[in-house]
Amino acid sequence: MGTRRKLIVVANRAPVSYARSAEGERTTIRGGGGLVTALRSLVTHHDVTWIASAMSDEDRAVSTERAGDAFEETSREGAPYRLRLVAHDTSAYDWYYNVVANPTLWFLQHYMWGLPYAPDLDLGLHNAWFNGYLPVNEGFARATIAELDRDPAAAVFFHDYHLYLAPKLVREQRPDALLAHFIHIPWPERDYWHVLPEHLRRAVHEGVLANDILGFHTARWKRNFLRTCEDVLGAEVDYAESTVVHDGRRTLVTSHPLSIEPQEFEDLRDDAAVLEEERVIVERRPEFLILRVDRTDPSKNVVRGFRAFALFLDMHPEMHGRVTLLALLDPSRQDVPEYSEYLAAIQREARAVNDRFQSEGWTPIDLQVGDNFTQSVAAYKQYDVLLVNAVFDGLNLVSKEASLVNERDGVLILSENTGAHEELGEWALTVNPFDVYGQAQAINEALTMDADERRRRLEAIRGSVRRHDLAAWLAAQLADLDRVGVAFAHGDERSSH
Repeated sequence: MGTRRKLIVVANRAPVSYARSAEGERTTIRGGGGLVTALRSLVTHHDVTWIASAMSDEDRAVSTERAGDAFEETSREGAPYRLRLVAHDTSAYDWYYNVVANPTLWFLQHYMWGLPYAPDLDLGLHNAWFNGYLPVNEGFARATIAELDRDPAAAVFFHDYHLYLAPKLVREQRPDALLAHFIHIPWPERDYWHVLPEHLRRAVHEGVLANDILGFHTARWKRNFLRTCEDVLGAEVDYAESTVVHDGRRTLVTSHPLSIEPQEFEDLRDDAAVLEEERVIVERRPEFLILRVDRTDPSKNVVRGFRAFALFLDMHPEMHGRVTLLALLDPSRQDVPEYSEYLAAIQREARAVNDRFQSEGWTPIDLQVGDNFTQSVAAYKQYDVLLVNAVFDGLNLVSKEASLVNERDGVLILSENTGAHEELGEWALTVNPFDVYGQAQAINEALTMDADERRRRLEAIRGSVRRHDLAAWLAAQLADLDRVGVAFAHGDERSSH
């Protein structure tokens, strides 16, 4: 990774959380999730201070003991870093996370509203914005400013939709700070932003344009962002240079698709726990196995996937008893009503398909709800078809992880609305996520594809994933920081052309 850098990572989640054992001892739980995994090697190779929310009661106790200041921690790989946990007001955090960030911003950015019926942006949303989302972002900004006071030369690396307001709040206090922000979810087209009241959509765009660099996974999301800046703010956009000038400040907008660490999955392939889970799958599987590994998030489009599989079974009775759809689903955000209702819809649909088609010894949909990464890796090895039919997805790492370790020349069925489609679509079977018939046809095409063609497609995907790995993604982020930093060092104005 070259020279060690001083970085301040700001994200809602920390690499660790704290709890108490049955004996009353404090325990450390290593964090999971794509963002924590992606940024793990930053901690190994650079001097990182990580600012995150204190989520658990024990997190808040740790934060209080440290008077809200940063303290030394150690990564899973043994690398030291500084962790600063921000203890928000509990009501404010609930409004921030469970009213604004997920049911509003996440839904908007994944096109998940049926606009004739939802949303109703009532007083509750406005209250949650001003008494939740704004105060929590202010807390993150204060912590970031304190760390910049400690080390003004550090670059700040904000992450995702939880922190749209924080960059502007930091910029107002530290105008010369180097700020970058990576948004890991889609950026919808400009008309869809008009669902939000004008002052809210302006606040989002003005907040992120306080950064020197703004990153997305794909050129598609980047293009949408540039267009919305023109529409929402009347900003000056240079499409050739991929820059936006607003309020006297220029922001560079980039696209770099996130990836995985191939060696991690190569090692997991032969892990003893994975092999045991694989043995169970092999014992139970029929001739063909269709796999989906997802969270129970409405954006993942699980219900339509089940309906497409049912239509496939209708159209191809010769496949009855020969194919199972294994759905390994991690329950997501069950304290948000829309998510708990969607999980119930998934369970109802699986039951309806199984009641209709199952026969002795054969269950068409094997639905398992739980968080079992080891089982997921084992299933990655065994699928004949991987179904990824998300309504919209910022990227989708499952399509990369599974393809890397699969041992059956499995075929990837990939929604055209995933960020990963920009990289992998050439070698996948592309589907429209709303076209149930098209997905049923794709299932049949995948299951009947010539063996040489299956192998050619999978090897091409693997080659792409290995070339464009996690190290390449991190290097691209740091190169962007260098690019902007060098321009400033040579006297180019941050604030104008």
